[in-house]
Amino acid sequence: MSAALAGDEVARLLAAPPRLGRSRLVLVDGPSGAGKTVYAARLAEALGERQVAVVHTDDLLDGWDDQFTYWSRLERQVLTPIRFGAPGGYHPYDWHLRRFGTEWITVWPADIVLVEGVGSARAQGRALASLTVYVDAPARVRRARSVLRDGPAMQPVLRQWRRREAVHFAADATATLADLRVDGTG
Repeated sequence: MSAALAGDEVARLLAAPPRLGRSRLVLVDGPSGAGKTVYAARLAEALGERQVAVVHTDDLLDGWDDQFTYWSRLERQVLTPIRFGAPGGYHPYDWHLRRFGTEWITVWPADIVLVEGVGSARAQGRALASLTVYVDAPARVRRARSVLRDGPAMQPVLRQWRRREAVHFAADATATLADLRVDGTG
């Protein structure tokens, strides 16, 4: 992934029609450790003065076993209200306490709504998306990032996570159907 986004990525997004009410929804997907969060932050920055809301699907998971079933929560609490011009929101999951927290994160209808995380560009969301992005990096890079980010003790859980995401991506054809593929190596 280059240090700066190519101008055509922003232009492509802005040329796409809003499909989530008046918002353009961008779904940034890819395997664990690929660089989705970094890419979403760079895209938000590249959009400059435009209103951008960012949702991290890790905040919506109900623990390690909720890898893909968070979608109904995202749709009900965030996407549907925004589609109708109202703010959405959620209580983020507290990974240390292993439960949803009490803090409320409001997600305001914005020009651009970025949702980043494993499984975000799934078939269920593509019709609402103005742009879907699949970020990937070689497995060795993703594993090294995981060890740095999550620590060695979490690797057994994350090995299972990576197996499940591989099955999901194959069944959903996420990478093939994404509007844009990004190399998250850099």
